[in-house]
Amino acid sequence: MSVPWSPLRVPPTRDFPTIRRSLLFYKVFAYATGTFLLLVCLEVVLRYVFGSEVVVGSALGPVALAAQDQVRAVGGFNLSLAVLITHGYLFIAYLISDFVLVTVMRYPITRFLIIGAGGVVPLLSFIMEARVKREVRGYLATREERAVPASA
Repeated sequence: MSVPWSPLRVPPTRDFPTIRRSLLFYKVFAYATGTFLLLVCLEVVLRYVFGSEVVVGSALGPVALAAQDQVRAVGGFNLSLAVLITHGYLFIAYLISDFVLVTVMRYPITRFLIIGAGGVVPLLSFIMEARVKREVRGYLATREERAVPASA
């Protein structure tokens, strides 16, 4: 995939270690956010189709499905709520990692928005992570190849 860099938007080679760290930071949060987004989708089906939530360590057993109106009565840890909250925090970290990567790579802001959509569309974070990783690694390899003089 070709990236439209203008000469003013090319990251300097001194930023390559920062780009690699930013790519790793982005990769970790893309996978974490994508995984929790899939869990959120499962939780939404449980909540709105079956009218229940997952409760851990309640009077119903170690792991149980409780009706929404009985979650507080049975006690225990509401795993459904924890999944929703965790995804929210991971999504914020995902957006931060996306912003850092877009900034060091000097991408346009529209690229931030496209990559950021990966945190709200199921499975898109995994697809975007693979594309972004391939693109950034390819760019770094091409730039480093040009920087090393050809041996005679």
